[in-house]
Amino acid sequence: EVQLQASGGGLVQPGGSLRLSCAASGFTFGSYDMSWVRQAPGKGSELISAINSGGSSIYYAASVKGRFTISRDNAKKTAYLQMNSLKPEDTAVYYCSTEYNGESLRGQGTLVTVSS
Repeated sequence: EVQLQASGGGLVQPGGSLRLSCAASGFTFGSYDMSWVRQAPGKGSELISAINSGGSSIYYAASVKGRFTISRDNAKKTAYLQMNSLKPEDTAVYYCSTEYNGESLRGQGTLVTVSS
């Protein structure tokens, strides 16, 4: 079964940091580009970062550039999102995602709440 499982969310104060992980199973992780998408309460989904299969090409949305860092470990079948200088507007459910067999695959998300 193809699965993506995000973890590492929680409650953090403004200015704080969190590291999200995305564990993949059921497919050849190292052959697929990976993305992180977030959805804030009452808002649509936002693509915030993406990394190609080999890790050599990376994209960041303007809203997170300079604060977030995406990475991956193909041997561990895991993608990461290091989030620094967190702001209240970063509060959202964070999902990892990939395109699998022509469809967007999104696993269970992890909630990040930035609040004092």
